[in-house]
Amino acid sequence: MELNTPSGTLNRDAIDLRLIRAIPGGLHLTPRPYAVIAAALGMTESRVIARLKHLLERGDIRRFGVVVRHRELGYRANAMVVWDVPDERIGEIGRLIGRQTCVTLCYRRPRRPDRWRYNLFCMIHGRSREGVLRNLEKMVEACGLAWIEREVLFSLRRFKQCGARYDVDREPPRRTVDRVLQDAG
Repeated sequence: MELNTPSGTLNRDAIDLRLIRAIPGGLHLTPRPYAVIAAALGMTESRVIARLKHLLERGDIRRFGVVVRHRELGYRANAMVVWDVPDERIGEIGRLIGRQTCVTLCYRRPRRPDRWRYNLFCMIHGRSREGVLRNLEKMVEACGLAWIEREVLFSLRRFKQCGARYDVDREPPRRTVDRVLQDAG
């Protein structure tokens, strides 16, 4: 989960704060994880879902997703495939790649002129490097993507995977216009 606090403040009420404090550790692996949160907070499951939806729609939470520990599931190889997609086709190609069953993550990133030409990234996990490469080949052929320049970057080590942690009781420092411009430059 990622909080969005562009102005340095979050429009928080007591329910939002309790809900935000309850979810950084992750959802319970049960058929109804929101019901578990609701019981802990003395709310209904539908109210928890509605409040989370509201926080997302309002932009207070920018992302709410799953951290999957692939190695524990037997997937020992993973590769980030980076693509040099024409900018005018990035939405179309990104949606096409993102729908493939072998792709676990697909997103756009800005190009870095003179350093990095790739603008579309997708992650493919597999039980072996060979399996990952076979899945990529099948996807490229099935989707007609052979014309797009790409590189396959296999992970060499795994970093700690966990959800985000937030100190919602402390106001983030205010950023001045000069600091924002400096960060953007």
